[in-house]
Amino acid sequence: MAEIEQRLLMLIDDEPGQSRLISALAAREGWRCLLVRDAETAIATLGTREGMRLSAIILDQWVPGDDACALIAELKARRPALPILMLTASTSPLLAVEAMRAGATDYLVKPVAPDRLMHALRAATMLEAPRDELAPLTEKLMLSPDFESMVGAAPTFRKALAVAAKAARGHGAVLVEGESGSGKEMLIRSMHAASPRAKMPLRIVNLGGVPASSVESVLFGHEKGAFPGAFDRHVGALQNADGATLALDEVDRLPLSVQERLLEALQRGDVRPIGARHSFRVDVRLIVASNIPLEELVAQGHFLVGLHDLLAPTKVLLPPLRERPGDIPALTRFFLARIGEQPGLRELGITDGALSLLSSYDWPGNVRQLQAVLFRAAVFCDGDALTAEDFPQLLAILGDGTAHANGNPRQEASGVMLYTADGNLRPLEEIEADVIRLAIGHYRGRMTEVARRLGIGRSTLYRKLSELGIDNVA
Repeated sequence: MAEIEQRLLMLIDDEPGQSRLISALAAREGWRCLLVRDAETAIATLGTREGMRLSAIILDQWVPGDDACALIAELKARRPALPILMLTASTSPLLAVEAMRAGATDYLVKPVAPDRLMHALRAATMLEAPRDELAPLTEKLMLSPDFESMVGAAPTFRKALAVAAKAARGHGAVLVEGESGSGKEMLIRSMHAASPRAKMPLRIVNLGGVPASSVESVLFGHEKGAFPGAFDRHVGALQNADGATLALDEVDRLPLSVQERLLEALQRGDVRPIGARHSFRVDVRLIVASNIPLEELVAQGHFLVGLHDLLAPTKVLLPPLRERPGDIPALTRFFLARIGEQPGLRELGITDGALSLLSSYDWPGNVRQLQAVLFRAAVFCDGDALTAEDFPQLLAILGDGTAHANGNPRQEASGVMLYTADGNLRPLEEIEADVIRLAIGHYRGRMTEVARRLGIGRSTLYRKLSELGIDNVA
């Protein structure tokens, strides 16, 4: 890709292992990495010949510590257009808010998956706003792991929750399929919280972030000296989850050789670490998630039929957000309420125009992307409510209108809000009053036309005005 070829990245980091990893990942996509180990050197480097050629900065918060935001602000003051990504081990929303207000382009919580890191770099250094997706913010809100926190009324979504809730009460394996960001992890946590093993730990392994050469060891463990570099004994995820629940995310990335071992282990009910002479009996409840339909991989020969059949006695299919646009207003209000509870932020309202804009977008990153976009908008909002102008990337993509590319509006109830801030339906009386107000405004107070369009008589209209407490409507 031309936009990332020969680009220079400054990495502010004093951890040799992490520096090597990031440098290697960046090199795969044509980046050259300039490593500096302290804040003073970083600032001085900006004025050098190489510093003038920088395309991005990655800053490990550990280097400047409590002064990380001050360093970001200083770097931004000297080079306003330079994207800055902050790596941190902290999950504090307050730190995310402070870093973004100081000028950070993105905020990545360690350990960050290689794909996520490179996506953040690509998105931050695009010459123009991407037309297919908005750069997501890694920071997630800590939501309660229960089905009540999964907001949505679309029939396909409610069906998925019903299947998951029923499966949660059992002990068998469950397969959760859905696009990235559609809520698979939240659903898995909700299932665990409602399961007979709720008091035991839920262990999650993201296979997409594990190198193919290490997957077998991560799942099964190894003995000391089992292979070059095995300096200590390691207990695998399957053995660690004995009596508990193990979730394998991105199971579609599991190598075939490891699939065979996993199938055998699940059929026997025991695990043998690499290099071990005997096996260990385990009782594990397995929940797996996939971004790709596993049946497609089975048909292509990339996934074992036997393992698929064993993992998928129950399948939950989460629909993408673009297939349930009517849920966007309720999700938006739900997330804004949670965002308002975070340190350094406050609860905000949202205008009808902004909701219409959000409902017009396809959301390729699904619910996770919507949450991230709302979080970012809330950080920089100075008013009491978010407006369409608080979403400049969406405005750039969709234009001033709120219609889809095919001309069909996505907002199902233009100008009338159906849900309260907690995601519940508003009382019918309130909705009816809003509809009447909307009609009166739309037809500029011409009451005969308002009554005709609403399908009621003038006398009925005036009676409703009195009952609903709607004042002079001229």
